[in-house]
Amino acid sequence: MTAATLSDTILEFPDNRLLIDLCGEYDRNLTDIEARTGVQILRRGNQLAIHGEPEALEAAVEVLQALYDRLEQGREVASSDIDREFRVGDETSADEQLEMFAGGKVEIKTRKKLIEPRTDAQKAYVTSLFANEMAFGIGPAGTGKTYLAVAVGVNMLINGEVDKIILCRPAVEAGERLGFLPGTQEEKVDPYMQPLYDALNDFLPGKQLAKMREEKTVEIAPLAFMRGRTLSNAFVVLDEAQNATTMQMKMFLTRLGEGSRMVITGDRTQVDLPRGVPSGLADAERLLGHVDGISFNYFTGKDVVRHPLVAAIIEAYEKDAEGA
Repeated sequence: MTAATLSDTILEFPDNRLLIDLCGEYDRNLTDIEARTGVQILRRGNQLAIHGEPEALEAAVEVLQALYDRLEQGREVASSDIDREFRVGDETSADEQLEMFAGGKVEIKTRKKLIEPRTDAQKAYVTSLFANEMAFGIGPAGTGKTYLAVAVGVNMLINGEVDKIILCRPAVEAGERLGFLPGTQEEKVDPYMQPLYDALNDFLPGKQLAKMREEKTVEIAPLAFMRGRTLSNAFVVLDEAQNATTMQMKMFLTRLGEGSRMVITGDRTQVDLPRGVPSGLADAERLLGHVDGISFNYFTGKDVVRHPLVAAIIEAYEKDAEGA
C-alpha cells in the first residue's frame, strides 16, 4: 500500500446523540468497521474523518450511513447490524419482488423483536418462505434455517395468515431409548425439541407462548406424531430433515392441507440415520427440485451467523469433503 492509493473523506452527522450511538461504547462499532475494511476512522465533534483505500473507504461510508439511517428510524445498532450491512447486498432479483418487501428491506416482525436477515442467502430464503407454500432450507448449522423459519411462522400467525404453528423433528438420536426414560411422551422428547422452544421464546412473550401451547395454537412434536393428520391453515416446520427416512419425508410432505405452509430444514452432512438407510431429504431434493411452487434454498459456511470460528470449522470440513 502506498500513500498515492489512499483517500480521505469527511462524514458529518447532524444529531450528536445519534452519532454517539453510531460509534458505540468505547467506539467499538468504529473499531469493528475499521477491522472489516482496513480504513482508519477518527471522530471530530459531529464528524467522522475516514482514511483508507478508495474501495474500502466507499464500503465504510455506505455502512456508516446505513447505520445512522437506522438510528434515525429509532432502532438500535448492534454488532449483528454491522455484520448484516457488510454481508447483505442491495440487489433484489425479479423472483424476490414481493409487495411486502418492495423497498428492498426484508424484515420479519414478531411480538418481541424485529428480525432482519444477515446474509444474501438468508434474505433470499426469507423471501421464498413468504412466496411459496413449500420451501426447503439446506445447509450447515448456524445459518439461521430453522430460526428464520420459526420467525416467519410467528409473523404469519400474529397477522392471521395461519391459525397455528406446528414444529417437528425426527427423534432419531433418542430412538427406542425413549421408552426407557421417565415421564410422559412429551417430557421424554422435550430435550430433543429444545432448539425449537428456544426460537419460539425469542419471538413470543412467555405467558403468551404458554397459552398458545395449552390451546394447541403452537405445537412441538416428533415427526412420528404427524402420521394420519391433514394440516390445514398451519405453518409447519420440519427441522433436522436429513434424519427423516424416505417414507417419513413422503408422509410429512403429503400432510400439506389447504391454506398451509411447509418449511423443511436440514444439513446433508449431519445424517444420524442407521448405515444403509437413505436420507429422505436427499430423495426430496432429487424428486422435487423442478416442481413448481416448491423452493430450494442453500446455505454455506459463509452464511453462518454464530461465532466466527464456527464458520471457519464448517469451511474446513467443506474443503475436506470437496477434496475427498
